[in-house]
Amino acid sequence: MIDLPDHDLLLDCRGMICPRPIIELGRHIDDVAPGQVIAVLADDPAAAVDVPAWCRMRAHEYVGVGVDEGTPAYFVRRAGAESGERFTT
Repeated sequence: MIDLPDHDLLLDCRGMICPRPIIELGRHIDDVAPGQVIAVLADDPAAAVDVPAWCRMRAHEYVGVGVDEGTPAYFVRRAGAESGERFTT
């Protein structure tokens, strides 16, 4: 059972190495509405740097990191039109 902070979509990227977790995040960002949060479970150490960097490049909000049974979960809030942020992935 996953006990993580509120999120709207969970991407299980455990076992995937760089750049797969970021590719999956890019593929699924449009699956949530602006303002909603995606949780990315990723055990690849590169994700700790890659997810926040991807958020900066794509103008989405990096919310932070949590841990589920030893696996980091990175939280990303999709950018919204009301703030003039980009939607491109």
